[in-house]
Amino acid sequence: MDTPDNWRKSSYSGPGDGDSCVEIANSPTHIAIRDSKTPAGATITFPAGAFTPFIEALKPAHSTVTDFARFRG
Repeated sequence: MDTPDNWRKSSYSGPGDGDSCVEIANSPTHIAIRDSKTPAGATITFPAGAFTPFIEALKPAHSTVTDFARFRG
């Protein structure tokens, strides 16, 4: 995936300029994640179909967060 130009802060990163800022960008085929404090640093890139299962695996069993699919575009 080429470096996307549509990076946006995740609404799940916390309020304001908090310590846990995550940015997400998507293309038709991939989704990328990076730390907003170091935008020139490494990114994690997933095929679009693998992103939701990845997020589901990270969520605690009691979580009510179900809105991650909206990052797919």
